[in-house]
Amino acid sequence: MRGSEFSQLKAFAAIVEEGSFVRAAARLRVSPPSLSQSIRQLEARIGVRLLNRTTRSVSPTAAGDTLFARLAAAFGELDGAVADVQAGRDRPAGSLRINVSRVAAMRFIAPILGDFQRAYPEIALTVIVDDMLTDIVQGRFDAGIRLGERLHKDMVAVKLSEDLQMAAVAAPAYLEGRAIPRHPQDLHQHQCINFQWPGGGNIYRWEFSRGKRVLEIAVQGSLTVNDTGLMLNAALGGAGVAYMIDYQVQPSIGAGRLVRFLEPWSPSFPGFFLYHPSSRHVPPALRVFIDFVRARTRE
Repeated sequence: MRGSEFSQLKAFAAIVEEGSFVRAAARLRVSPPSLSQSIRQLEARIGVRLLNRTTRSVSPTAAGDTLFARLAAAFGELDGAVADVQAGRDRPAGSLRINVSRVAAMRFIAPILGDFQRAYPEIALTVIVDDMLTDIVQGRFDAGIRLGERLHKDMVAVKLSEDLQMAAVAAPAYLEGRAIPRHPQDLHQHQCINFQWPGGGNIYRWEFSRGKRVLEIAVQGSLTVNDTGLMLNAALGGAGVAYMIDYQVQPSIGAGRLVRFLEPWSPSFPGFFLYHPSSRHVPPALRVFIDFVRARTRE
């Protein structure tokens, strides 16, 4: 393969990953017109249209999806080979791309960023906060952090936290003059704060269990959010009942700003895991990142 052909494939992969000619051009340090020319040459050479383009977006065609899947695996092997060579260096170096949910970012990533960069200044760390369950292989991420029940298949998973539990809460001001729910069905008598999965997804149906009984409740309320931080603030402000992971609301419960109820009905579920593709090539930068995060979670 000639150098120009390889660069065209790299350009194509960058456009798919970034979802934009402009962002891909900035990443590759070329001009957008030059990048467009490379893609036209690639499509002309193989005789297949790879990208659907509009004035506002770009996305791969079916043929483009097939090509990108193969390229992602091939580029991953190339990156792994380079990483193996770099492993002999005195200090880990190179790029490291991590995909995390917003909740995981605030719990595990935000507290370590400064210390990690000081400990490993030669690692170029990119953290993408994403609640969309992105395929980290297709997105060419080195690793991700998600709840255990939402892990991608065929991944190496490293446990970061204990099992978690859901918690139904509301502010004392909201509960004043109202009956505290004793059964999940009682929530139909309350203003509940709905959660919509990011990206315009479905509304989360609140899940409860007690013994062998399992319930899903489509709660009602005049407020819907797609961010748990906003949900917490709304609950603290008296907007209604919120249903969140217990550690997110525990400080407010301890301070008397929120009241918890329905605890016997609140299910437990696997906690957070750092996960990465199963491969014999684990880049040194990823190894030290995993060790760094795990060490902090034990403190």
